[in-house]
Amino acid sequence: MGEGHEIDAFRHERWSRPIGEGDIVPAVVVDVEPKEAAGRARLRIGRATLDLVPDAFKWTRRTKAVDLLKAGDLVEVEVTKLGENGEPAALALEQPPIIQGALVAVENRTGQVLAMVGGTSFARSKFNRATQAYRQMGSTFKPILYTAAIDRGLTPATILIDQPTSFNAGAGQPPYSPRNYDGRFEGPVTLRRAIEQSRNIPAVRVMDMLGPAQVLEYAKRFGFPEAFPPYLSTALGAAEATLLEVTSAYSAFPNNGVRLQPYQVTAVTDRENNGLEDNRPQPRDAIRADTAYVMTNLLRGVVLRGTAAAAASLDWPLAGKTGTVDDYTDAWFVGFDPNITVGVWVGYDEKKPLGPAETGSSAALPIWTDFMRAYIDLTGDRQNPPRFEPPGNIIFVPIHRATGEAVADGSDGAINEAFISGTQPARQ
Repeated sequence: MGEGHEIDAFRHERWSRPIGEGDIVPAVVVDVEPKEAAGRARLRIGRATLDLVPDAFKWTRRTKAVDLLKAGDLVEVEVTKLGENGEPAALALEQPPIIQGALVAVENRTGQVLAMVGGTSFARSKFNRATQAYRQMGSTFKPILYTAAIDRGLTPATILIDQPTSFNAGAGQPPYSPRNYDGRFEGPVTLRRAIEQSRNIPAVRVMDMLGPAQVLEYAKRFGFPEAFPPYLSTALGAAEATLLEVTSAYSAFPNNGVRLQPYQVTAVTDRENNGLEDNRPQPRDAIRADTAYVMTNLLRGVVLRGTAAAAASLDWPLAGKTGTVDDYTDAWFVGFDPNITVGVWVGYDEKKPLGPAETGSSAALPIWTDFMRAYIDLTGDRQNPPRFEPPGNIIFVPIHRATGEAVADGSDGAINEAFISGTQPARQ
């Protein structure tokens, strides 16, 4: 847009929709003051033309707009203030993001997709990272693994060993030696502790004990493809899936083990209102209701005490799991309340590190928490929150959080743990 008349004639589709305070929108640069002037630029958003003052781009460490912009540039700005006419009145220069993110919200009881974000800007990229991007799952796979373990007789109080170990990787291959994220080893830990703190070595030990083939059968029940590799590293999320697949899988936990096939369009009609397409909930039995409840209770601990403890401030019945991929290339958080399941993924389109310590807890969980806070404020009843209802064969027993042994109710370190009837520990 080098010529003045082209700048004047330019229109952006975003300008046709309502613009609110805090929105990030495109703006076209109409004019830039020369170096000897105050350093402002004139920008246009729709019919509104206003100044971009030096304070609005001081984060760039430039004091003059001419050092950053020229007439005809299309830039992104945050609308920091609206005028009485509802049009933008003040702006701040934004940096176009190079890191991408995606979000999906699914209704547990129907499978209907309630919200979807496929990237930072549809205008910049039509690629939907919620449905088209296959990324390594990281620790979001662990609930699938532990579901198989609960069905095979393990319980939240089962003791697992967190210590250095190696596994035979096959002829001609070096031993597989998994590591924990923090580089430490805790020795004997309960299964609950292992999932709440996302300990890697106990997860791989459980995968080895059950056998990868058996665990991957459970992955298929949750709707994942059959192509997951039958290796021990799959326990730590080496396999790839889309955000919608992972979110849909997790929705079976709060829905008594039933997963609903996700759908986005409820109905299609022609101009005479004749039905052309009608999507209805399609239930799939994934796991037993009692196993689903035990897993839900375990994942509640991730929010209350574990790697997602920052979300406990929402003061709402929530459960979920963080996920971080090696070298911090992908950050996940997938969680739910009794009504909806929401998944968030953050990463680059190409596989490269987000940065040191950019985990699911630090990169994905804050986005999830903001979304859930808005959802709860809009639809929730703080006086009567929904509940995760246990099936009739769930028994609650106070156990010591560290040892997994049954203790007297109210004892130091006790937690009221959920067990499938017949698997609960006996009090010593």
